[in-house]
Amino acid sequence: MGRHLKRSILYSLALLFSLTILSPKVPAQSTQINGTVVGIGGRLSGTTRPFRLIVNQLTPPAAVSELNQAIGSGGQDSLLRALSRLNAGRISIGNGVGVRANAIIADRWGNGGTKLTVFYERNINFYELRYGTRSEDCKVGYAEIYLDNRGRGQGTFIPAARVRLRDGNTWEVEDFGVFPARLMGLTATGPLVR
Repeated sequence: MGRHLKRSILYSLALLFSLTILSPKVPAQSTQINGTVVGIGGRLSGTTRPFRLIVNQLTPPAAVSELNQAIGSGGQDSLLRALSRLNAGRISIGNGVGVRANAIIADRWGNGGTKLTVFYERNINFYELRYGTRSEDCKVGYAEIYLDNRGRGQGTFIPAARVRLRDGNTWEVEDFGVFPARLMGLTATGPLVR
């Protein structure tokens, strides 16, 4: 082997190694759900934006029980503390990078379909903090997604919500706005979560 050939092989291996190390890590079992958010009421009535949910992992039943205990004992603030320790994926509205989806809970639905319930800590903007608006009390974002066995579906989206516990085991989600937004034309790519 010539000297130049050995050098080019070494450079190629070094380049391949550095690309492997520096490339972003994508979980092997992630699912991406894309669709459109349609505003129903309020100032965003009739507007549409792209929706994306990346599911890296489902929230295990033990963590769901912990969330249930947290909201039962300390209300929404305790729920937020418990949510902040979880990381199940990413949710975004529009073309931004979005925020961390803290909890993604899957249940069976319909004939082989999946219902996903998503909770995330929403970003409270400066205006809400400065003027003490009522929306400042709605610190959780919520999405409910219904997918059929082919990975297609629809759902609802509440960007600012309050969560309460009713009868010891039922979560009640109150929308800050007039009506929840609709999630339309949802399509799951990657291995469909069950």
